[in-house]
Amino acid sequence: MSEADDAEFQSLIDYVQRVRGFDFGAYKRNSLMRRVQKRMQATSVERFADYVDYLEVHPDEFAHLFNTILINVTEFFRDEAAWETLSRVVIPRILQAKRPDEPIRAWSAGCASGQEAYSIIMLLGEALGEDGLRQRVKIYATDIDEEALNEARQGSYTLEQIEAVPEPFRQRYFEQNGSRHTFRKDLRRTMIFGRHDLLQDAPISRVDLLACRNTLMYFNAEAQARVLSRFDFALNGGGFLFLGKAEVLLTRGSAFVPVDVKRRIFAKANSERAQDPWLAATSGLRVPSEGSDAVSVRELAEDVGPVAHLVFDAQGAVVGANQQARDLFNVTAGDNRRIGDLASLNWPAELRGAIEKSLSEHRTARLKEVEWPLQNEQRRCHDIVVIPLVDSVGTLLGAKAVVTDVSRARRLREELHRSQQEIETANEELQSSNEELETTNEELQSTVEELETTNEELQSTNEELETMNEELQSTNEELETANTTLRQTSEELNELNAFLESIMAGLRDGVVVLDPSLQVRSWNSRAEDLWGLRADEVRGRHLLTLDIGLPVDQLKPLIRACLNGQSPLEPLALPATNRRGKAITVRVTATRLHGSGRSVQGVILLMEDSRSDGGAA
Repeated sequence: MSEADDAEFQSLIDYVQRVRGFDFGAYKRNSLMRRVQKRMQATSVERFADYVDYLEVHPDEFAHLFNTILINVTEFFRDEAAWETLSRVVIPRILQAKRPDEPIRAWSAGCASGQEAYSIIMLLGEALGEDGLRQRVKIYATDIDEEALNEARQGSYTLEQIEAVPEPFRQRYFEQNGSRHTFRKDLRRTMIFGRHDLLQDAPISRVDLLACRNTLMYFNAEAQARVLSRFDFALNGGGFLFLGKAEVLLTRGSAFVPVDVKRRIFAKANSERAQDPWLAATSGLRVPSEGSDAVSVRELAEDVGPVAHLVFDAQGAVVGANQQARDLFNVTAGDNRRIGDLASLNWPAELRGAIEKSLSEHRTARLKEVEWPLQNEQRRCHDIVVIPLVDSVGTLLGAKAVVTDVSRARRLREELHRSQQEIETANEELQSSNEELETTNEELQSTVEELETTNEELQSTNEELETMNEELQSTNEELETANTTLRQTSEELNELNAFLESIMAGLRDGVVVLDPSLQVRSWNSRAEDLWGLRADEVRGRHLLTLDIGLPVDQLKPLIRACLNGQSPLEPLALPATNRRGKAITVRVTATRLHGSGRSVQGVILLMEDSRSDGGAA
């Protein structure tokens, strides 16, 4: 990845933290980048900077991004052998260390959808019984993903999800609701679910069992050390830490001791430190009070031993040195110079200060790994103890400086430290590779689950499409049947219309049919012959607007009586002029046009030419 891409990715992580409070800076960068890129592919975004813009425009995308990053891959009793060890070894040891009425606290950190937390409660229920479980146990299940926590709170799982739960456990701890199995509500009250950031939030305290499985492997080494430090604080003395199979303790190793390394179960180490042998050194030497003068003090320097030592009187003058000291400090056996006069001998200033402190405070002064160059030699390292010399009544006689060459021991320690660092580095690299493989495996498992879900959705969609196709086929058949019926009805209607038109055409009187708004609906051929207007010219027009030889406005009372449901009026005989300009008398009769339910749908006007010849001219 180029520096520009890396900078864009960091800007994306900073943006997510600033806007939503999720700090992914402690996650392993390569794994985190893969998960983000997977989501970018789903949204067809190529650059990290463009994905920031996408998040700004589509805030709902944050939920999809977090679900992709926070891989919630878990199951009941995952790694069965590890849970067997937990049940057979760890839980009995926890119970043995407790009084019969003492509470038991467990913490499932990174619980995802809750399967491992429910696994713990089932094992404790088997060990304590249901009454003991309800009265003594409190289990805290935490995760940073609220969506996963909501699922965990419900405690409802499919048959496939509880497949790893032994059948007796299913019968005792689950209730079947349709196709799902729900953990018993009365036992769920012993559990507390809550959002918790392992890197930011204070740890839960006084915990006897802490399960954090395949969560640390997503963090970098520094973040893992911080989390383990919090776990050390969270556990009671003698508490147990239960990790995932891809996780080992490369940091905080002194805080935890292995119970079963293969199963990744550790116990909190005893916090008491062994006493440092250096701090256990004597605080002073007592000499007999007889002869407590310079001579007797000088005699103390004649000791022959494996280490160099110098003897000083109460005034700080050198009164004696053994052979090793004379060679080391370049002094003679009778050298009586005081401490302040020894600067020219290239003694370390720390030594002179320690001697003065021991003489003035009557206390042992200690110096560790003091370096100074010796003549014609490389720099060497010495431990120095300056011990005040007092008689039996507490009178200060002088001081004795014991000088031990620890150069070789220091070199060995440094070499050992370097070797340990190399081993630790190799272990960390191996562990990082192992965690990376496990992370990739969980990502693949998550992808497989997503693909299975997608396949099920596609299968369901296909079934819906098949059902819809059958429904459409059935609807098509119904439409064909309806179309056939409609065609038959249309043919019957056409026949009926032709029949009516034949009747209308055969009538000697003009027939005009009006709707309730007095618009012309029908106009037969006799009306055409009388008034000289074709049916297509008058259909849809208002009767009173037609300019024909009949005074149509005088028909209003007759038409209104019909429309209002009154008794029909007597026919009207009106003078008129036919289409040929002949004066005629027309007898007009009005009858109601009834629809369904005998409702009035209009008026039928019959116009009869009163001449005996029927109007032929």
